[in-house]
Amino acid sequence: MHRRLFGVVLFVGLVVATAGTLSAQQPQQPSTQPSIMNDEGDTPSSTAPAKPRRKHAAAPAFEHDPDLDADDQLAPSQMIQPMPGAVEEPGHGSRSHAASRGTDAVAEPRTGGRISRTAAPYVVSCSGVFGRDSSQVKLAMAFRSRNVTFTQVDAASGRKTMASVVFAKDPKRRLEVWWSKPSNRSDTHLIVINGTSEWTAPGEVRLGLTLAELQRLNGKPFKLSGFDKGNVATLSNWNGGTLASLAGGCRIGVSLRAASTAATSAIGALPADREFSSADAALRAVNPTVSEILVAY
Repeated sequence: MHRRLFGVVLFVGLVVATAGTLSAQQPQQPSTQPSIMNDEGDTPSSTAPAKPRRKHAAAPAFEHDPDLDADDQLAPSQMIQPMPGAVEEPGHGSRSHAASRGTDAVAEPRTGGRISRTAAPYVVSCSGVFGRDSSQVKLAMAFRSRNVTFTQVDAASGRKTMASVVFAKDPKRRLEVWWSKPSNRSDTHLIVINGTSEWTAPGEVRLGLTLAELQRLNGKPFKLSGFDKGNVATLSNWNGGTLASLAGGCRIGVSLRAASTAATSAIGALPADREFSSADAALRAVNPTVSEILVAY
């Protein structure tokens, strides 16, 4: 009896022990949702994942602007390429001797193009793109090729000659450049400002200046021939003034037209075969103003 009871107890103990062992070997089910994997997917993370890194695209070296024409777009190479210095019109019949009579060299102008007025935006200098060794290629680089035209222009005595014209279709920006070597369109010979052009020549000379204003720029009276049939008087000598001694390698000449309101008799009293001072009262009485500027080499 005792042996049987002992055997039952022993059997129950073995069964309980075996069940515990088997229970320990079974995988336990997690009690919560699995954590979010990190970017590599290797190990779980117990904390919220960091924001993923954004891959920033490299900024383009040059971005096309759809609002501009193709010719107006600037490539990076153009932004670092040295460009010629900024500079990117005559009357009739008097330009050849007007330039030759302004006998002294002229320097690059100061930035102000008007006397006690707003500075002119377009200035001719005696160097850079307007230097003696310039060419149409340099003009095209400075002002864009579409704004530079090689065409016929008026010369003395009703003749025509070939020249490079900057902004040919814009009277206020129009400028003629004549070449010593027309076939190569190189080596500046003459720069002509006339009409309603707003270009300023070396020494701050511009169209529309009165005798008094021009004399002030020169620093002293200068000499002019009298009026021709077109009522135009031409510079004959700067008389050693500022406009006669400026450096730069070019010379400047001007023509002045008598006012349309001037009396014919007053103009006739100042004939082209005589020379007059810019301070002459009779000359000033007909109120001539600069109608043409020539910058010559």
